[in-house]
Amino acid sequence: MAVIRDVIPAFELFQPTSVDDALSLQARHGAKAWVLAGGLDSFDWFKDRIKRPEVVIDLSQVRELRGIRADANGLEIGAMTTLTEVLRHPVVREKYGILPDAAEAAASPQIRNQGTIGGNVSQDARCWYYRGGWPCYRAGGNICYADTPTGLNREHAILDANRCVAVNPSDTAPALIALDAKFVVRGPKGERVVNAEDYFIGPSIDITRMTILKPGDLLTSIRIPSTWAGSQFYFEKARDRKVWDFALVNVAAAVVTSGSAIERIRLVVNGVAAHPVRLTAVEAAVQGKPRNEETAKMAGELAIQGAEPLQYNGFKVPLMRNLVMRAIRGAAA
Repeated sequence: MAVIRDVIPAFELFQPTSVDDALSLQARHGAKAWVLAGGLDSFDWFKDRIKRPEVVIDLSQVRELRGIRADANGLEIGAMTTLTEVLRHPVVREKYGILPDAAEAAASPQIRNQGTIGGNVSQDARCWYYRGGWPCYRAGGNICYADTPTGLNREHAILDANRCVAVNPSDTAPALIALDAKFVVRGPKGERVVNAEDYFIGPSIDITRMTILKPGDLLTSIRIPSTWAGSQFYFEKARDRKVWDFALVNVAAAVVTSGSAIERIRLVVNGVAAHPVRLTAVEAAVQGKPRNEETAKMAGELAIQGAEPLQYNGFKVPLMRNLVMRAIRGAAA
């Protein structure tokens, strides 16, 4: 199906100045409305005319959604805070260094200046069939074009595929899960707080969405507890180009050691499934073990159990294994 690259279709623009006003607009216009954060994902959809909302709700004027607030219990980051602000914040850099590493890896400086933390974790799949307007499962059709004998699937899933094999493209998502972050969502039924790893969903739950957000819901902030502040962190992103490219695989780890042994750890990979994957089996297996080559090899092999590569992405299996090994060894090694 040819993609029509033309002027963006007309829509009615609203720029609310409060969260309450934004929620009211969403309730009024329902599925006809599109919520705009930094716009980097949204404008791709609009300019290709794949998405044609009648109403766009621009959150750029909602000041309460911006900024980073730190206290003894941790941090709260407004969903509209830019990746550049996250990257430069002194407390984030000092105590939660894995997050600025992930934010910096997400894109070029120009994109980080515009892109928001809420937008980065909430962006849609980047599968070219889906983004090109092909009627695949995720778009409401009855086929996955990437998972066919002639499908192009080099960047697609090796874990937890269920009809759709698109992957989650976020770099900050695995870092936030490693930090045990909580996502604050407001909607028609009020406010709810969910664990970061529960914010993301796979195709077995809902093939049309990558997060728990439904029409009328709004991600307002991200809370990071002090639990993992000052831990030993590791983030690495494997990609084709150093700047402005999505991850083939990335890994995020927060580790606390006692002597040479791993006392506790959170380990997350992304780019391998429709949601970031927390490797709980690996976490349990390495707890109490020394942070050395033997433990790293064991962790790497355990991490890839159950992987089912497609025709062109078999390289992701050893890539994921090696990134997990490097995370267990740590930055010094």
